[in-house]
Amino acid sequence: MKIICIAWNYADHTKELDNTIPSSPVFFIKPDTALLRNNQPFYYPDFTKNLHYETELIIRINKVGRSIEEKYARRYYNEIGIGIDFTARDIQRECRENGQPWTIAKAFDFSAPISPAFISVEHLGGLSDINFHMKLNGVTVQKGNSSDMIFNVDKIISYVSQFMTLKIGDLIFTGTPAGIGPVKIDDRIQAYINNELLLDFEIK
Repeated sequence: MKIICIAWNYADHTKELDNTIPSSPVFFIKPDTALLRNNQPFYYPDFTKNLHYETELIIRINKVGRSIEEKYARRYYNEIGIGIDFTARDIQRECRENGQPWTIAKAFDFSAPISPAFISVEHLGGLSDINFHMKLNGVTVQKGNSSDMIFNVDKIISYVSQFMTLKIGDLIFTGTPAGIGPVKIDDRIQAYINNELLLDFEIK
């Protein structure tokens, strides 16, 4: 399986990073070794001094597909979860300044914590109006709604599938709203869809 991450999919987040709003989805890949499951603790890596959280809704693919038309994209998922796209911001900045890919800033081991449970899209009544938020040490630092995505889930699936086959179990991180920031050892992260706590882990 692979982890497909959509960058700059919320206008407010795009602006906070001084990026231009993209005309089509921008994505990168994390390997399966980036997964952190079951609310296990995340151990702060020694290669960065500026680790940032990015809270994102996650779609899990349930059907193999390629070159999927947007009108059929809904057939390829039925659950949504929430996760964190950890980013070594100092390394990313250095890579970008040098015109290099920034894979090492995003794809390192355990950089993609995901909620143990996913919620049925049918139970939620679709994905057009999903609230989510993240608390850092009990304080809400990020809030988002799926309606604010620049590219909705069906558009993302259609676009990505033009370039690579989607397989059962693939995860799509759909982008983060504004409010990203650093974490430190002993922090606690809690992430919610609507008001349901789905992700809860500590930084060690």
